[in-house]
Amino acid sequence: MPGMSESIDLDGRAAVVTGAGAGLGRAEALALAAAGAGVVVNDIGDGAHEVVAEIEAAGGRAVAVTGDIGDWSMGDTLVGAAVANFGSLDVVVNNAGVIRDTMLFNLTEAQWDDVIRTHLKGHAGLSRAAAVHWRNASKAAGGPVYGRVVNTSSEAFLFGSAGQPNYSAAKAGITALTLSTAQGLSRYGVRANAICPRARTAMTGHVFGDDPSGGLDALAPERVAEFVRYLASPAAENITGQVFVVYGGMVALLAPATVEHKFEAADGVFTAAEFAQQVTPYFAGRGPYQNFAAYSIAQLDTTGIANLQQ
Repeated sequence: MPGMSESIDLDGRAAVVTGAGAGLGRAEALALAAAGAGVVVNDIGDGAHEVVAEIEAAGGRAVAVTGDIGDWSMGDTLVGAAVANFGSLDVVVNNAGVIRDTMLFNLTEAQWDDVIRTHLKGHAGLSRAAAVHWRNASKAAGGPVYGRVVNTSSEAFLFGSAGQPNYSAAKAGITALTLSTAQGLSRYGVRANAICPRARTAMTGHVFGDDPSGGLDALAPERVAEFVRYLASPAAENITGQVFVVYGGMVALLAPATVEHKFEAADGVFTAAEFAQQVTPYFAGRGPYQNFAAYSIAQLDTTGIANLQQ
C-alpha cells in the first residue's frame, strides 16, 4: 500500500519503556528504536544500560534511567528524560512488573503491595506524568498533539487466576486505567490501548512449556514487540480504548462486556422472595466456569504450551 511504510515510522519520536532491561520490555525498546524512536530505557538494574548499548550498537538512540517505577516521582523523571534527551515525548509503553504468586488464603500484605505498586501504581504514575506533558503541549500547540500509550494487561484479569489474586487485580486495574486514559486524553490527541501478551520471559517461565514448533518461538517477545511498535505508530491513529490478546502469529481484539440477562421486578420494587423466584432458577445447573471470567478466551491458545488457568 503506498505510503504505508512511512505511517509505521517513528523517526523523530521519543518513547519511554518501563521494565525494559530484559524480556518483553527489552524487545519493545529495541523495536521502537529500530523504527526510529529515541528510547528512554527504564529498569531497576544494570539491564537498562545493557539495552541502551545494544540499541546504540545497532545505530539507534537511547538513554538509560534506572529506578523504581513504583515511586510516583519516577513518572516525572522519565518524561523529563525523554524531553531533555530527544526533544519530545510521543510514546509510553508501561511494561514493568513483578509477580508474587500465591493463593488468596496465603497472600501476605507485602505480596499484595509489591504487585499492586509495581504494576498498577507504576502504570498510573508514568501515565499521569505523560498526561500532564501532553495536555500542556496541546494547549501550547492550540490543538491535538501526538501521543501513544501502550499498557500491559494480562489474561489473568479475564480468568481471575486462582494463584494470582494480586496480579489479576492489578491487571484488571490497568485495563480500567487504559480506558480512562483513552477517554480523558483523546481531546489532546493521545491514543491509549492495552495488550494482554503471551511472551516467554523470566517472569513467565513457570507458565509456559517448551515450544514444540522448532521455528521462531510462538512466545518470542519480539512477536509482541512488533505489535507494540505498530500501536505506537501513526498507522494506529484510529485505535484507542482497545484491549488485545497478542501472541504467536495472532492478535485478538476483545469485545466489551455485554448484558447476559436482565431481571425485572413485577411491580418495580424487588423483594428477596422475588429474587429467589427469578434469579435462583436462572442459575440452576450452571457450570463452574459459566461466570464473568472469560474462560472461552483460553480457546485462542492452539500451541499447547500455555497453562492459562493455573
